[in-house]
Amino acid sequence: MIQRIQTIYLALAGACAFGLFGLPFATSTQSANPASLFADGIYNINDHVALLALFCAAGALALISIFLFNNRKQQLLMGRFSIIANVIGVILVLVFLYQDGAQAGAAEVNEQLGVGLPVLFIVFTLLAQRGISKDEKLVRSADRLR
Repeated sequence: MIQRIQTIYLALAGACAFGLFGLPFATSTQSANPASLFADGIYNINDHVALLALFCAAGALALISIFLFNNRKQQLLMGRFSIIANVIGVILVLVFLYQDGAQAGAAEVNEQLGVGLPVLFIVFTLLAQRGISKDEKLVRSADRLR
């Protein structure tokens, strides 16, 4: 059913994924060379195409899985894929951050709120997964009673 608690968790996970468009991962006190991620002093999702694709896919999968309430197995699968896309995105964020953070040299790199949103995404998606699996167990136990 669409009015269950996992719908709220999946919507919050999608909001976390798409909230990365407005919040940067890190900022630098001074801009670096034009080829690096910190060319403008801000490292956000728009600085690399892979980050953009992964986090958009993760958010879209979370929002699409809201409407798959009739097929809970498919909903669980979409949630797993969104978590995988998000984890790969987090790994890429960290790799790019430490690669270009080392190239920035003397410039100080400060992490921002955007670093925490992928973690919140994973937490909300795992909570939704738990709710979906509870519903699946409830339906299976009700089918046994018939």
